[in-house]
Amino acid sequence: MTIKVLVVDDSALIRNLLSEIINQQHGMKCIGTAPDPLIAREMIKALEPDVLTLDVEMPKMDGLEFLEKLMRLRPMPVLMISTLTEAGSETTLRALELGAVDYISKPKLDIVKGIQAYAEEIANKIRMTAQAKVRKRLVPSDVPRAQSADAVLPKAAGLLGSTEKLLAIGASTGGTEAIKEVLMRMPPDSPGILVTQHMPEQFTGPFAKRLDGLCSLSVKEAEEGDRILPGHVYIAPGHSHLVLARRGANYVVTLDRGPEVMRHRPSVDVLFRSVANVAGKNALAMILTGMGKDGAAGMLELKQAGAYTYAQDEASCVVFGMPKEAIALGGVDEVLPLLEIPGRVIQRLKSMGHGAIRV
Repeated sequence: MTIKVLVVDDSALIRNLLSEIINQQHGMKCIGTAPDPLIAREMIKALEPDVLTLDVEMPKMDGLEFLEKLMRLRPMPVLMISTLTEAGSETTLRALELGAVDYISKPKLDIVKGIQAYAEEIANKIRMTAQAKVRKRLVPSDVPRAQSADAVLPKAAGLLGSTEKLLAIGASTGGTEAIKEVLMRMPPDSPGILVTQHMPEQFTGPFAKRLDGLCSLSVKEAEEGDRILPGHVYIAPGHSHLVLARRGANYVVTLDRGPEVMRHRPSVDVLFRSVANVAGKNALAMILTGMGKDGAAGMLELKQAGAYTYAQDEASCVVFGMPKEAIALGGVDEVLPLLEIPGRVIQRLKSMGHGAIRV
């Protein structure tokens, strides 16, 4: 089956380059290009593309306004083409909130060389976007060989005694919104929460800030040496693996710029292994929507260490990759729709004797 792609960008250079890259790929075809959303709207009706690539700053109607209308009236898989800047990261997070499946950066300097260098990544993003489940939005509401977590963090010989509870979350494609939905449903007296979301480093700070404004929990981008406190969430920075460690009686954050694991840094496997090593049976973990296998092996280690584990079910995932792999390995205790997971976690924490957490 050929993936039909419509490119929407006000730059003729970008439209031509993306068209060329797409048409060079096996099983993929650029069926048209549009310089603005109004023309794109008519082309979508006529050509019925499988994937739309969408710029943000365009004449007549900006990409976010168009995306909001599109996801309400005719939901379809959308890949955003954005610029990796602080301002751009806020825009991209808003696009994901509106229903875009994923994003890829435009190069800052030499556009032609940059786009050509990103050809493989663009093609992979389009293939992944085409597989995503897209729903009508309700208002409001050289590839390195994959490494295991051994490359960064060895397995522990034994666990240190503790009764302090901890929650670990891992996600990738579709995860920014899934994580938001989970955290907004967790009470302020939740145990400390560690989150690894596959995301470039320019995005993790704004992502944490956005969540902090939406949740009753305190959310921040993790920093080296942070003490993990109840009611606080620590987001892995895009440049480092997030690792749980112990300092005396306290859980603390350590950051590791070691090699990529499963093609990712931060890696969910590294986070999960560290939680298995340090927290063991006092931990709960969830693996949410995402492409690939990262987190599956780490979740199995968590379960084997006595942690209780959850996976998002296929029906509620944007991409049922990471949860599927974790389930297949036998590392998952419960498979649940996304919005049911927080309630079950709260019930579990209550049964474990975590403070005065509400059920």
